[in-house]
Amino acid sequence: MSNNIIQAYAAMSAGAALQPYQFDAGELQPHQVEIQVQYCGLCHSDLSVIENDWGISQYPVVAGHEVVGIVTALGSEAKGLEIGQRVGLGWTAESCQHCDPCLDGRQVQCETGGTPTIVGHAGGFADKVRAGWQWVIPLPDDLDIESAGPLLCGGITVFTPLLQHQIQATHHVGVIGIGGLGHIAIKLLKAWGCEITAFTSNLDKTDELKAMGADHVVNTRDTAALKALRGRFDLLLSTVNVGLDWSALMTTLAPNGQLHTVGVPLEPMAIPAISLIGGAKAVTGSSTGSPSTLRLLMKFAARKQIRPQVEVYPMSKINEAIERLHSGQARYRIVLKADF
Repeated sequence: MSNNIIQAYAAMSAGAALQPYQFDAGELQPHQVEIQVQYCGLCHSDLSVIENDWGISQYPVVAGHEVVGIVTALGSEAKGLEIGQRVGLGWTAESCQHCDPCLDGRQVQCETGGTPTIVGHAGGFADKVRAGWQWVIPLPDDLDIESAGPLLCGGITVFTPLLQHQIQATHHVGVIGIGGLGHIAIKLLKAWGCEITAFTSNLDKTDELKAMGADHVVNTRDTAALKALRGRFDLLLSTVNVGLDWSALMTTLAPNGQLHTVGVPLEPMAIPAISLIGGAKAVTGSSTGSPSTLRLLMKFAARKQIRPQVEVYPMSKINEAIERLHSGQARYRIVLKADF
């Protein structure tokens, strides 16, 4: 069998169950790296692409963008990596490397849009995956590989705002929505040294969230509780994709505080201008992170032994894993172990 043949699981049409799929990836390009997949996280964004929720999917879809594996081949222009090295790959597989954002170290804002790992590109629900060398992230030896995959998408998504807003240990940060993203945010902020308030609509999670590092747990929809938190937070980090009382949440920000969203509510966020003006507050957002930020996160996670809470399935049970994620019962991320 050719070394260019990849075994994968693919959706052949929108929302279809995944099925075994084999394809010829062609010759490895000079700037690319080939990775033998060991683990791959299952993210809600994978489901969105499988189901074409965003209208950008290209079938067959081989999803999977939280890859942990071993370098098996290097293109002639690949730099800084070695055969046999353990690496990770997240949401982005390629960027142009010549636009202003790329040259400025902001490859995640590549003017071409870059190449997502799972849109018009075969992702990590496979035995092998390929990507441009800059996006292949070396993993420290002391990072837990079973749970590392979700750091490469969910983790970087909530890590980037901490750098963007220069969050320090003296700050009080509220995390809105404690699911796959929110629970990683709590673990990161705990290691950062911050005071943490977890906002959730499910107070049954209270003991679990405090064990993760939350200092306080508040019902997101409790109007009286929000009023009692007036002027409290330096940063509110929202991971939810549902509408909330944004005006009430803005009142909980301290002067110069920021409401930062990484979640995508379907409805516009209704925020009165006066709530921004009075305390010089701001509403901001971000996507994932550039290669340098991904490397920084991996080093920090290894040093602080930050491990997302995961449920592990064999990749051959991928459709069962997808059903589990759809059910909303996953605690808190699902990881697939390659078993081709």
